[in-house]
Amino acid sequence: MARVELVEAPRAAVSPAPATRPDSRAIGSDAGRADGASARTTARATAIIPARGGSVGLPGKNLARVGGVPLIVRAVHAALAAERIDRVVVSTDDIEIADAARAAGASVVDRPAELAGSTASSESALLHALDELELRDALGPLSPGPLGGFIGVEGDERRPGDEHPVTVFIQATSPFIDPADLDAAIARVASGERDVVFSGAPSHLFLWRDDADADSAVGVNHDSARRFRRQEREPEYLETGAFYVFATEGFRSAGHRFFGRIGIQPVDVDHAIEIDELADLERARALAAHVDRGLAASARPGSTRGAHDSVGPRIDVDALVTDFDGVHTDDTVMVDQLGRESVRVSRSDGAGIARLRAAGIPVLILSAEQNPVVGRRAEKLGVECAQGVEEKGAVLREWAERRGIRLDRIAYLGNDRGDLPALELVGWPIAVPDAAAEALAAARHVLTSMGGHGAVRELADLILAARDSAATNEDPDPATARS
Repeated sequence: MARVELVEAPRAAVSPAPATRPDSRAIGSDAGRADGASARTTARATAIIPARGGSVGLPGKNLARVGGVPLIVRAVHAALAAERIDRVVVSTDDIEIADAARAAGASVVDRPAELAGSTASSESALLHALDELELRDALGPLSPGPLGGFIGVEGDERRPGDEHPVTVFIQATSPFIDPADLDAAIARVASGERDVVFSGAPSHLFLWRDDADADSAVGVNHDSARRFRRQEREPEYLETGAFYVFATEGFRSAGHRFFGRIGIQPVDVDHAIEIDELADLERARALAAHVDRGLAASARPGSTRGAHDSVGPRIDVDALVTDFDGVHTDDTVMVDQLGRESVRVSRSDGAGIARLRAAGIPVLILSAEQNPVVGRRAEKLGVECAQGVEEKGAVLREWAERRGIRLDRIAYLGNDRGDLPALELVGWPIAVPDAAAEALAAARHVLTSMGGHGAVRELADLILAARDSAATNEDPDPATARS
């Protein structure tokens, strides 16, 4: 039986170096351990993300958005942000998933129908992807399949003899993966200390079993007669399902993800959510802003690769569209004795929009209200404006088509439920911090400034910073470049 040990891995990352060919024997065996471990020490790792289109419990869940980002894209971004992962591959039978994965920076393997059913195991998809990668490495880039497989990021071509002795199996249904945890787990497998390392959340819970045939419930992981305090108990670990790192040859030999010496990579309890049904998705959306900010705060200083897009706000877009009330204003209105309405706006916001216009970035204000003050403010700012808009998504789509701007290259800043159709349409849905819960859940990024108090300026600065960075080719976005 495989032996499991806790892996207390360091958080510092080690940049990958060129790989040497591993011993042909199973790395999980004693016979192949010495040579195989040596080969893995400086090896690159390949991340494989199986993501089929069909889902019984939650249809289309791999494309469901958390923090404004599709789950498959979150998984790709987390893998790209890991220092030790050299290439990221998505195995799928779904054209929409393939397109989203490729746009996020991954390569695609066309998953056969017989491996994409509800009874097909993840292991079968992983083995198929590894076979496809091995063939591609030997023969060079292959012709695209029905989903455009292997038409991925530039520079992902491999020469004959290239290896991927460490494989990282990532599940897109775990939205909160810390790249530092991936690197720590890979380091343990690459060094030969473990053959398999999986993500586990520490737990001090008291578990019980209540069998229908028994006359009493029994303690599973504790003696019910002795109630130890939390600090007196060693933690146990819940397998989160987020990622499994293993020696490739050992996995091929065993045919399943657990073999040889098994270790656990402890992960934050907040990162342990696995989405299988609607309630899980709703909980993840509610936590996204909080968890993503935590991931951003703990991102490795000086890393040459970007953190998760949703937490490292490089907002590289070609246009900005905003709501008015609650975004340009603090969502309050002043009425004088004659019934005339007025609002307070931020001069800082005006300066930010002026800089956007100077940079050639168009701005549109979409307002559900029909109020002269909105038009006057838009005129003052020199931007386009549409008022009395009932369906913001439709108006936004028409404006983008007329302007020739792709929807995924637009940022939308909103604060309420009426903004949802627009937030769900664009590449960068953004909310102010006091937005309605539904808007916060749909947002890819949440600003720190309130509406009417510099929110538009904050977003303008982020957009311009991304453009300046792209112009100087500094710190490239992991979704469009590889280090």
